[in-house]
Amino acid sequence: MIRVLLADDDPLVRSGLRLMLGGADDIEVVGEAADGSEVVALVGELAPDLVLMDIRMPVVDGLEATQLLRARPSPPAIVMLTTFKADEYVLRALRAGAAGFLLKHTPPGEIVAAVRRVAAGEPVLSPAVTRQLISRLTADPDPREADRERGARAGERLALLGDREREVALAVGQGKTNAEIAAELYMGLPTVKAHVSHILTKLGLTNRVQIALAVRDASGS
Repeated sequence: MIRVLLADDDPLVRSGLRLMLGGADDIEVVGEAADGSEVVALVGELAPDLVLMDIRMPVVDGLEATQLLRARPSPPAIVMLTTFKADEYVLRALRAGAAGFLLKHTPPGEIVAAVRRVAAGEPVLSPAVTRQLISRLTADPDPREADRERGARAGERLALLGDREREVALAVGQGKTNAEIAAELYMGLPTVKAHVSHILTKLGLTNRVQIALAVRDASGS
């Protein structure tokens, strides 16, 4: 069973998610939180595999809760809920270690499938959404995020990559899909997937957007 904790300040949203996920025979909703301030304690008490959490909550938002959870040993996977495809909080949550995000109007079947994917270790970020997020980073950089210290750290991390891995990382940073990277770098698709997996492991990251963020920081853009 995939044990899920729900966190949203709207009880109707929580009720809808509970009903939606409750119809799956391999998913169990083990608890609910109305605010991020409740999430950390409930995670310690209930040990969920995954937290499905609203990114905007009035007291402690999903971003702060994500940072608190990721600082714990063996944290659960975290998927953010939002109403905006390129919400500024989404970028910050992904940098903090969230495994992805879902729009609140996502069809029920896709939400169930996304929970299963994240529980299996896959991020829930489609290539189209990844491109949009990376495009926003490039077009409207946040000066609070692009400081010299962050850039230096990112550069040191990218130096851990081999030449071919670095080429793949740069292509991911441009929002390219695995198929596009394979065509551009004359690689087989399985090879590209393997390189992306190695990059995530070497850099201690969880998804493609975090690779793009590291590439952006290292370039100083």
